[in-house]
Amino acid sequence: MQVTNTILMIRPVGFRKNEQTAVNNYFQEDLDIKNAEINAKAQEEFDAFVNALQAKGVNVVVVNDTKQPDTPDSIFPNNWISFHSNGTVGLYPMFAENRRNERREDILDILEEKGFNIDHTIDYTSAEEEKLYLEGTGSILLDRVNKKAYCALSVRADEDLFIEFCEDFEYTPVVFTANQTVDGKRLPIYHTNVMMCLAEDFSVICLDTIDDKKERKNVVKHLKEDGKEVIAITEKQMHSFAGNMLQVLGKDNKRYLVMSSAAYNSLTKAQISVIEKTSEIIHSSLETIETCGGGSARCMMAEVFLPKTN
Repeated sequence: MQVTNTILMIRPVGFRKNEQTAVNNYFQEDLDIKNAEINAKAQEEFDAFVNALQAKGVNVVVVNDTKQPDTPDSIFPNNWISFHSNGTVGLYPMFAENRRNERREDILDILEEKGFNIDHTIDYTSAEEEKLYLEGTGSILLDRVNKKAYCALSVRADEDLFIEFCEDFEYTPVVFTANQTVDGKRLPIYHTNVMMCLAEDFSVICLDTIDDKKERKNVVKHLKEDGKEVIAITEKQMHSFAGNMLQVLGKDNKRYLVMSSAAYNSLTKAQISVIEKTSEIIHSSLETIETCGGGSARCMMAEVFLPKTN
């Protein structure tokens, strides 16, 4: 199964621009308002987004963040945890020290209380001691049906760790480097999921970021041989978070593609019509979260594929 009806989301209590992630997340910007106001706006956007998902029958498990420890990026849980249909949970090493505090045992308890079955955990977090990182489904895009994993290498996506993940979870690795222009230089994009989205029948991808022609051809080859229509977006669209989308299941197993309003407004009519062949679009304004957090709709949703206890 490539898509799930259940999404874990963390409601922020201390959201702001995280100075520790801004060093290599070039999507983050400053807002000239106080942190308390930033968090209040982020909460408003978060609640409206959850309501939009629930209105379409998506099962959203909302967990409130805690005031302590300080976790300005807790709104993006997909970077520290992943859930798999065989009952396995993956825990991931994080680049920013203050993001490591986002990992919470009690979240697993909450899911188990809701009837989800967790058999065992594969924990990669000890790699942090060696300054090696792999930030969950931010770094890794999973084609769960064809058992392929796509990864754009960066400080937050170590190749050896990625290969280890693929061996553990039995995925074929598809490795490449994706760059963006920062002050005239081509620098690695911090997470794969801002330049690429993988749905059942299509992939939204900023191919222009893959500077190496061989790597670009290889990525397209894998997508096409698995029957996915390639929807190419521009770097400008990527900066509106048009790569940061997630396909989910709503009521009656209907397919939806979830994105921010900024992402939606950046798309062309032709791109929208390809998406709408198989998925209705859900979009919501995430302006504060995108500006300060440098992440968007996809980053806010951790997909739950765990089996239910009978």
